[in-house]
Amino acid sequence: MRVLTGSHHLRNLFAALTEQTFQVEFGFADPPLIDYLSEMLVRFVRFESIFKARDVVGQRLEEVADMLREANEREGRPQRELHRHIGDFALFWTGVYPEALKYLRRWDRQDAMIDYQSQGKRSYYIASTIPDKEREDETRILRRLSDQFEICSAGLHQVRKEWDACRA
Repeated sequence: MRVLTGSHHLRNLFAALTEQTFQVEFGFADPPLIDYLSEMLVRFVRFESIFKARDVVGQRLEEVADMLREANEREGRPQRELHRHIGDFALFWTGVYPEALKYLRRWDRQDAMIDYQSQGKRSYYIASTIPDKEREDETRILRRLSDQFEICSAGLHQVRKEWDACRA
């Protein structure tokens, strides 16, 4: 008999909420994309995963502007992974916690003029154009995330409302 840990319960909760929101409420049936979104939510429960991007000396990159600068200095798979992370980072904040954008884009931060939706779409697109034979399925998902960024953001916002209702 397999014992479910807290992370299994959380994974099941996020999977159920994202499926319900996207497929039933939004009429958006794309199981691989929905699975990606629920896995992103599970990953980003851990604060260090949200801010996992590092520069070459290991400093944590907390702003999209810094992540973009770092991505421009990389090639191949590391560049793809950083652009994927920028897309995830932007999607997470615009969808799950849009109220945090006021802080993330304050006048005294480098991200003050960055449109997280546009940059998220662009970063997913760039990541999808960098070849990775081992992850061709992910390549297609990244392209769809770019194309469907707005609906994914709105869906994640609804998922947040649903999980807030679960806690109430």
